[in-house]
Amino acid sequence: MKCVDRTGLAVVDADAQGRIIRTLYQTLPGRVVLKGLTLPAVSKIAGKMLDSRISTLLIPGFVKRNQIDLSEYESCRYHSFNAFFSRQIREEQRLIDLAASELIAPCDSRLTVHDISDDNRFMIKGRSYSMKELVKSEKLARHYCGGKLLLFRLTVSDYHRYCYIDNGVKTKNYRIPGVLHTVNPIAVAERPIYKENVREFSVLKTENFGNVLMMEVGALLVGRIVNHHQSAEVMRGEEAGLFQYGGSTVIVCLEPGVAVLDSDILANSAEGIETRVWMGERIGKTTI
Repeated sequence: MKCVDRTGLAVVDADAQGRIIRTLYQTLPGRVVLKGLTLPAVSKIAGKMLDSRISTLLIPGFVKRNQIDLSEYESCRYHSFNAFFSRQIREEQRLIDLAASELIAPCDSRLTVHDISDDNRFMIKGRSYSMKELVKSEKLARHYCGGKLLLFRLTVSDYHRYCYIDNGVKTKNYRIPGVLHTVNPIAVAERPIYKENVREFSVLKTENFGNVLMMEVGALLVGRIVNHHQSAEVMRGEEAGLFQYGGSTVIVCLEPGVAVLDSDILANSAEGIETRVWMGERIGKTTI
């Protein structure tokens, strides 16, 4: 899937996993293997391995394959691969736009914007979903009819922590069990990922953007979601949680008419192009 930065230049990522993912999702032998890999039990085993000290041997190769600039991150001796994967970035590397009128990205990611139709459906990569399938609640799903769904897709090389997009009061976290497919576009085109994968969500009653639904989606092998708070008062830019190994996704659902997304992001999304955004960066503005 094509991705561009905010100036329109193409973003070229290291595609260390592309060949493996194509084999798993687009060949018969791969699909047979995939049935086992996506099971939560397999994820738990992989998680224990990546929590072990010996897993640190994987770090140098991972950094090289995915062209990660470690100078952007806090200096640390990691006790496991998972500790490295959820590494803390230097504060000065991600400046949070604190203006109340600005809608910000919750994470480093590739962003697409999707309309939630009046009949409660949205399209991702040519596949139709309903909000009810996403959140498993008809009442909550109806609340976002006519609104916007913002899909922030993280790759394995991204910073895997995410923040709150505004000051407000959040509900507890609701967990929806499922399997753990990769969120790579190759897989998204083959499977209804966003109604099958493990996910958690909460609703943030914000000061400037109404009631915002924020969801974290797990991914292949581990995709462990670690949210820091249950019901709580939170602040714009405050760290909300982190993902452990696996490319992952953050979904933000906005009520109708609460915000206008920036024109470049809307134009790219209309063409099926992802926009590279950074945590704390402006992506739109409030209309409330």
